[in-house]
Amino acid sequence: MVALRHTVAVDRRERLRDARLYFVADRDGMDRALDGALAGGADLFQLRDKDATDDELLTAAERARERCHAAGALFVLNDRPDLAAACGADGVHVGQDDTPVARAREQVGDDTLVGLSTHSMQQAQAGCRSGADYIAVGPVHATPTKEGRPAIGVEPVRYAAAHIDVPWFAIGGIDPVTVAAVVAAGARRIVVVRAIADAEDPEAAARALKAALNGGRRG
Repeated sequence: MVALRHTVAVDRRERLRDARLYFVADRDGMDRALDGALAGGADLFQLRDKDATDDELLTAAERARERCHAAGALFVLNDRPDLAAACGADGVHVGQDDTPVARAREQVGDDTLVGLSTHSMQQAQAGCRSGADYIAVGPVHATPTKEGRPAIGVEPVRYAAAHIDVPWFAIGGIDPVTVAAVVAAGARRIVVVRAIADAEDPEAAARALKAALNGGRRG
């Protein structure tokens, strides 16, 4: 059993290192766009739904996990290490004001990924030391999915490209128009919400965004 868990943990972290496109959505966005996003090449999906009850979140998470695993993608649950462990998620993602990384790790175990949002160069540095498996850097642009969170621009992306050793993703208002700037700043991984969830053709949107990352430098 120990050997199996070790194999699972190594597989998840290897797949994380190779990941490029990370899709985040609530239950509605999941139902509308997840299958297209996965068909278009999304490597990770995070279910983020602040309005769901625990039972609703678990039910949706189990559906999402099955769909992601069938497509060879990783499934991450937002903010709830307890529910991530309960539903067999590949990872949990926490914010600066959520459960600390160390506490999340205690709840999900060493074989499960823990991601952390960061909003400045200093937070990115701290994120590397926190024990997180990956960090998100942003929001690069203002976005309604992070209401009240000011945009930080591309300078932290450039900093991450030069200094951050753990896998990291640029996030915040990234779409087919803005993706070129974050790639030019050094990002090779991005998190996308509305550009896929609200797209007329989620599969085509995912394919276009992933293609735009081909010129990204290692980060």
